[in-house]
Amino acid sequence: MQLNKIPQIKHTTSNNFFLLAGPCAIEGEEMAMQIAEKIVKITDKLEIPFIFKGSFKKANRSRIDSFTGIGDEKALKILRKVSEAFNVPTVTDIHEVSDAAMAAAYVDVLQIPAFLVRQTDLVVAAAETGKVVNLKKGQFMSPESMKHAVTKVTDCNNEQVLITDRGTMFGYQDMIVDFRGIPTMKQYAPVVLDVTHSLQQPNQSAGVTGGRPEMISTIARAGIATGADGIFIETHFDPANAKSDGANMLNLNLLEKLLTDLVAIRKTVNKL
Repeated sequence: MQLNKIPQIKHTTSNNFFLLAGPCAIEGEEMAMQIAEKIVKITDKLEIPFIFKGSFKKANRSRIDSFTGIGDEKALKILRKVSEAFNVPTVTDIHEVSDAAMAAAYVDVLQIPAFLVRQTDLVVAAAETGKVVNLKKGQFMSPESMKHAVTKVTDCNNEQVLITDRGTMFGYQDMIVDFRGIPTMKQYAPVVLDVTHSLQQPNQSAGVTGGRPEMISTIARAGIATGADGIFIETHFDPANAKSDGANMLNLNLLEKLLTDLVAIRKTVNKL
């Protein structure tokens, strides 16, 4: 299967993995451009196909006073500006059927959040735009069950589909990655490992999700070693003050070293 709409991320035809990376949420134009510029420099140097990620709004929040966005159209216009400025594709998540057509006018990949991946109307609406659809595996779902989510996309005559594993619930306040799921889901579509969300610690009593960013390198290395086609990393130049998911994001200054290591691992895997 090839993702022809975005030639940078053709499945198994490239010797390198591809990268979805950026901030959790678009907080403003300056921060988005600053983060994108840094990632583009790194990925160009390392020859890693890159898709810039940023949520135009955050709908799945624990508390009503949590940051949800700067305005839908404003954030989407920033994503388009990033794409035009750096000549990279972009990805954002959608939460309602009406979001699909709106976001598709600005971005290249529509992402279905893990909590919503069983919502047939939402998945179908994304598929019918003709954009690449990135299906995040529900924290409550088995790898095998993602076959049916993929089928919802392909039955709409859209073969442009990815699966992203973002970990599985392990008790009430922790996540775990079952690396057996990567080869299983590769039978259905190209597979991305969402490293940073896999390290979340949800359902904290304060209503703010925690995380273990010190384990990002460990999970990312294991993902490449077990055959992930792509890696998903949320990154920010100041995670402690990010407006969303700061507890599990990677500091932008650490990204180049991590990606350099992952490229070396991928080259080793390719020789096996």
